[in-house]
Amino acid sequence: MSGDHSPLTHAEREVAFRQATRCLIAWHGDELKQGVSDDRLAELLKRALGIFGGSCGPNRLHVSHQGSGLKIWASREIHNHCQMAPTFQGAQTVNMAREVYGITDPNSPQACLL
Repeated sequence: MSGDHSPLTHAEREVAFRQATRCLIAWHGDELKQGVSDDRLAELLKRALGIFGGSCGPNRLHVSHQGSGLKIWASREIHNHCQMAPTFQGAQTVNMAREVYGITDPNSPQACLL
């Protein structure tokens, strides 16, 4: 995967997101099935992302994450999270969680259309 500096595809971004948030559903799945507000989802994501972590390996995306700011960095090669802009941050992370895991917001007027 290294050497390719083109932007990540949507599929790669989703893989990286799932990699960084893999414990979210295991820890909070029952609550998330009922739907949660943006504030509650942000709180649960912060807990799932933790203080700081990451993972990588041969033929895998390199992913770093931190709960503070709901930040996730993803790249095809080892990256410096201090120099690289996050792939997801703040509201982007909340929105991606809703998209990837199908989490509804019971306070949203659009929820009834889903």
